Amino acid sequence: MALLHNLGFPRIGAKRELKFALESFWQGRTSADDLIAVGETLRSKHWQLQKKLDWSPVGEFSFYDQVLDMSFTLGNLPERFQGFDGSDLDNYFRVARGRSAEQAEEQACCAGVAAGEMTKWFDTNYHYIVPEFSAQSQFELDASRLLAQLAEAQAQGVNAKPVLIGPVTYLWLGKAKDDSNKLDLLDQLLPLYQQLLEKLADQGAEWVQIDEPVLVTDLSEEWLAALEKSYAVLGEGKAKLLLATYFGCLQDNLDTFSQLNVQGLHLDAINAQHEVSKVLAALGSDKVLSLGVVNGRNIWKTNLVEALQWLEPVAGQLGDRLWLAPSCSLLHVPVDLEQEERLDKEVRNWLAFAVQKLDELYVLKTALNKGRAAVYHELEENQQALISRRQSSRVSHPEVREKVSKITTQYGQRNKPYAERAQLQREKLKLPDYPTTTIGSFPQTQDIRATRLKFKRGEISTEDYQSLMRAEIEHCVREQETLGLDVLVHGEAERNDMVEYFGEQLEGYVFSQFGWVQSYGSRCVKPPILFGDISRPQAMTVEWTKYAQSLTDKPMKGMLTGPVTILNWSFVRDDQPRSATCFQLALAIRDEVLDLEQAGVSVIQIDEAALREGLPLRQSQWHAYLSWAVEAFRITANGVKDDTQIHTHMCYSEFNDIIEAIAEMDADVITIETSRSDMELLDAFDRFNYPNEIGPGVYDIHSPNTPTQEHVVKLMQLAAQRVPAQRLWVNPDCGLKTRRWEEVLPALKNMIAAAGVLRAQAS
Repeated sequence: MALLHNLGFPRIGAKRELKFALESFWQGRTSADDLIAVGETLRSKHWQLQKKLDWSPVGEFSFYDQVLDMSFTLGNLPERFQGFDGSDLDNYFRVARGRSAEQAEEQACCAGVAAGEMTKWFDTNYHYIVPEFSAQSQFELDASRLLAQLAEAQAQGVNAKPVLIGPVTYLWLGKAKDDSNKLDLLDQLLPLYQQLLEKLADQGAEWVQIDEPVLVTDLSEEWLAALEKSYAVLGEGKAKLLLATYFGCLQDNLDTFSQLNVQGLHLDAINAQHEVSKVLAALGSDKVLSLGVVNGRNIWKTNLVEALQWLEPVAGQLGDRLWLAPSCSLLHVPVDLEQEERLDKEVRNWLAFAVQKLDELYVLKTALNKGRAAVYHELEENQQALISRRQSSRVSHPEVREKVSKITTQYGQRNKPYAERAQLQREKLKLPDYPTTTIGSFPQTQDIRATRLKFKRGEISTEDYQSLMRAEIEHCVREQETLGLDVLVHGEAERNDMVEYFGEQLEGYVFSQFGWVQSYGSRCVKPPILFGDISRPQAMTVEWTKYAQSLTDKPMKGMLTGPVTILNWSFVRDDQPRSATCFQLALAIRDEVLDLEQAGVSVIQIDEAALREGLPLRQSQWHAYLSWAVEAFRITANGVKDDTQIHTHMCYSEFNDIIEAIAEMDADVITIETSRSDMELLDAFDRFNYPNEIGPGVYDIHSPNTPTQEHVVKLMQLAAQRVPAQRLWVNPDCGLKTRRWEEVLPALKNMIAAAGVLRAQAS
């Protein structure tokens, strides 16, 4: 009898209950007890939604980030977060965002500290807080959070499977802040993991899921040996261990994975179905094999009949040693499709959110255990939905495909090389050294959101909406002029999201109402659903940008999202290569770039925040991805005249190892996150002479803390040691939409003052 389990459930809540509870607590409007109560309610709801499972995950719920939770469980806190008054919860949020609730900081007599570095979780848009290590790192177990959630689940009758991040993946995710080897800390960690597993077993946990997704990456012999060493120890405990990998194939790590001393293995059979037979051959007669057979990263229905065709022989071989699961945690998909009453009905029939994916698993389990006839109607409905999608006239458009087929190498080429373009742009824009700008968005106030909502509901006219948005744009422009920024932006008041806004104006997209996915902490995104061929019926941003430029004599940046980011931050169709979809997007955004230039916009920013995110986890596959991703950007950007300045922006990813590809994009200016990572990106310039202009982000906008003038000067001086001052810009590390005006204005004032100091020093 095949069994069902889940690797993790979305924690933000079907209607973002956790988001609103967190922000209320941080603003001091509710108490820690109120926040904790919301967490308890959500966990109870989520276990109820998973009641058909044989094993439900416990401990994967987090108030901010599961990696940060593991750091607290292991007592791994950097020295700067020690010695504060207040609760453990307050200190938890200090690590996450630089400060906790407003009143907690008053009690601690502290204006905040530097938050933990944040970067992407493997190749997803989820951000985790990076563990920090040094040769002096010491660990101390605190199992209270996990044990409390386990007790909570058990009291509700949940057959609980606690979830941990494995010791090797935890070390791999972190950064050494000195020259020490992270793996030297493994001997300290393993006894704590042993104690933790023993405590969980003593409290009644039969199985513990221990995640080691590092196994789908390129690993040296040293790291593989660390895995073998770890599970030689941990596999001897009282709790049975289910070791989980996801997001990719095992490849040369398959032998190590198959032979680890654990009682069960989870394989991502969406990405690695071809490796199932190899794992089976090495499995032995006593281990459980969990197969991830529905996609935990995308929202299309599973082909259940196709899945059964290859699962049935496996079930016959393994019996109750076969477990079925999503490919990875369902953290990366929305909660429940049943809420989507306004979603396009045809496309809705093609989709499955988290709850529906668990239903798909239940159908597969029933078919395997009782025969296909027991779920005949469910299988028939599934097949009809797949046929409907495949045959829909809305999916494929010959004119779009013909346009893509006519792309030539000339689409991706500027007329002159950067050095000559730069001189033309200096003459035209007349900017000072260390020019200042922002990344695009300004605070999305409650008034702005309310106005957009009223317009969406039809409660105000188009004319009234446009008038109110123009007033917000004018306010933003005037504030920037008062501050003294050199290159302005219109603030993006009219935009709900940097991808959704464009998707709403492109053919080939539909949109959910409640399809929220956690990006980090309380930040949620609602990825648009890209189901068909992409085209741009009309200009999307030109009128707003023209209006903003009419208000000032300073250069006004046109703000666009690039094709690779739109692709990677959408739920993307899975019926054609991602590269084909990306080139369709590139042509649509290229048309917008040319229209902006025609309207007199001299500076155009095309954000590619997610370029690194789409990079395959295996280095052998990088070249293929980067070739089409960089080409798509160049197609988008390079139809303009040489004196039009093209910017791009990237944030919160490890860019050092692809800096050559970034240079190949040939953007005139790149702005990039460096504030939380202590200008670590600049280490790449010790070996690579970046040829164009760069703005290393010096204001951490994901923290409410205000950067000082001295701090910004120090960071820019570090930058100037690697990049000529004439090619440096001064800017925040990301957009400002999530911050409040009372935070933004003093921070930008300090940033601009720092630029003045830098210019004086350079003269």
